[in-house]
Amino acid sequence: MNMYQWADYYDLTQRGLHGDLQFYKEYAMRTKGEVLDLACGTGRIGIPLAKEGIPVTGLDLSTDMLQRAEEKAVTEGVSEQITFIQGDMRSFQIDKKFSLIMIPFRSFLHLLYIQDQMKALKKIREHLAPNGKLVFNVFVPVISHLYEESENLKLRSITPLENGEQVAMYDFTRYDHYQQLADVTRTYERLDTSGKMIERITGRFTLRYIFPSELHHLLRLNGFKVVERFGNFQKASFGPDSKELILVAEAL
Repeated sequence: MNMYQWADYYDLTQRGLHGDLQFYKEYAMRTKGEVLDLACGTGRIGIPLAKEGIPVTGLDLSTDMLQRAEEKAVTEGVSEQITFIQGDMRSFQIDKKFSLIMIPFRSFLHLLYIQDQMKALKKIREHLAPNGKLVFNVFVPVISHLYEESENLKLRSITPLENGEQVAMYDFTRYDHYQQLADVTRTYERLDTSGKMIERITGRFTLRYIFPSELHHLLRLNGFKVVERFGNFQKASFGPDSKELILVAEAL
C-alpha cells in the first residue's frame, strides 16, 4: 500500500474553480511574456501554461509542494519551460520582471495581516514589467455563510481515484471575525473499494478573508489600479450575488 503525503492529497483533490485554468491561460497568452505563478502549489496552473510554450516561474513556500510540481513537470516534458523556486511572496527577489504575475486559487488569502498583504503587493509591483498585469482571485465572504460553517465539520469533496479508491476531504473551521481569520483543520481520508478507510492525514492552515471594497482600497494604496473585474471565470460582471472576485490590475 502506498502511503501518501499532504502534497499528494492536495494534488489529487484540488481541481480548482470552474474555468480558472482557461482564464489564467488566456491572460498568460495575451501578455506574451514571462509569467510568475505565486503560491504555485503543485503546478496545477503553471504546468499547463508551460505546455503552451509560455515561460513560467513558480514560487511557493512549501518544499513538499514544489517537489511534487517538479516531478509533474518532468512527467509532462516541460521541465525546461518552467522553473520552481522556494520562497515567500512577501519577500521574494528574482532578477527579472514578468509580464504577468498571478496568484490563483485564492492564495492571496494566506497573507494573514495587512502588513503581509502590503509587503507582497510591494514585491509584486517591483517584479512587474512595464504594462504588466497582476491577476488573482478571492472568494467573496458572506457573513451568514461564515456563521453557518463555524465549528461544523464539512465534507468538501469526494474524489475518485483511478484504482477505484476514493479520497474524502473534510474541513473543520473556526472563525475570528474580528481579525477576519479562518483557522481550518483539513482531513483527507482515503477509502478502498469497499469504503474502508486506508489512511487518514490531517493538517491545519489559516486564511484571512477580505471584502471586495477593502481589496480595492488595498490595491490602490499599494500603487495598483484595477482595470478589469469579474464575478466568475466566464467573465460575468461582478455584482451582489457573485461568489468570487477576480481582479486584473496594473501598476499606477
